[in-house]
Amino acid sequence: MNLPKVIIDLIKAQNEFDSVAYANCFSETGVMLDEGKTHKGRVEIQHMIDEANKKYQSVMNPLEYTENDTKSILSATCSGTFPGSPITLKFHFDIIDGQIQHLKVTD
Repeated sequence: MNLPKVIIDLIKAQNEFDSVAYANCFSETGVMLDEGKTHKGRVEIQHMIDEANKKYQSVMNPLEYTENDTKSILSATCSGTFPGSPITLKFHFDIIDGQIQHLKVTD
């Protein structure tokens, strides 16, 4: 599977529970929608991921990737200490200039 560097970096950061590296995959004004909540900017994203890492210890295993211009979708199996683990989620990315501008996580 041929993934953009920023997505490889995001997966690595998630699997190493590195919330700073995860947030740095986003632009300064990046937005992440997950679990019905919107997180704006690297600081908010970092705090959200840090809390999620402590609570769920979720790791990602990429399954499939499709790309169309700046929009792309990564399907990944996510497993951790959350109810229903493992689950396959879809990560909908808008990537511009090598940084995530927008990420929406869906099931």
